[in-house]
Amino acid sequence: MALGHSRPIEGAVATLGVSERVTFLRRTYAVLGIGLLAWAGLTFYIFRFMPEFSFKLSSWALSGRWNWAIVLGAFMVLNMIAQALARSEASRPIQYVGLAVAVIAESLILQPLITVLFWKFPSGNAINILTAASIITMLIFGGLTLTVFLTKKDFSFMRGFLTIATFAAMGVIIASLIFGFQLGAIFCGAMILLMAGYILYQTSLVMQHYPPTHYVSAALMLFSTVATLFWYVLQFIMEMSSNR
Repeated sequence: MALGHSRPIEGAVATLGVSERVTFLRRTYAVLGIGLLAWAGLTFYIFRFMPEFSFKLSSWALSGRWNWAIVLGAFMVLNMIAQALARSEASRPIQYVGLAVAVIAESLILQPLITVLFWKFPSGNAINILTAASIITMLIFGGLTLTVFLTKKDFSFMRGFLTIATFAAMGVIIASLIFGFQLGAIFCGAMILLMAGYILYQTSLVMQHYPPTHYVSAALMLFSTVATLFWYVLQFIMEMSSNR
């Protein structure tokens, strides 16, 4: 889960040759697809084949709001490290190490939520909720991505609003940790809308502002947003299912 976003890299040119830009886009979304598949596979592997580790991690993370604050803090640090590595000019392998760090971090932070899902709902219902969350996430991402590609509209003007909304969301999250209140379905819905805004904004950056050599960092930026979107879609469905 990542609330931040990457800035367009200075020196990027939006008027590159069409074939070069198309190659860049293909590489970006290919790396994104690999990252998402690796995330899904690693998350499943840890939960299914490392149940003791997953359970201990989840139990400790959920045993108190300060423990969860530590988990969130560690996750944010790992995410910043991943972004820095992915933007590195040193070598391509180091950029992929950044993506791998992000995949591992997202897989670990998802374990407590999946544990709660299978604790609150029968196994069959839990799998259905996971499937629904995955489909809804990809439909939102795919639909918004197509919107940007087809309209060719530049959504970079949203940066200021998204930054303010992100800090507001972080404030609410910090307040919930301090005062111990639940965020609930309304907050999850607001975060889904926020991530939708980031998809529009970041897709515009990828289409028009990223240089062709930075497809790994572009893919990581989108990966973090899709992972965060899934996190809140899953929580939203869980909240709504619990209230039935």
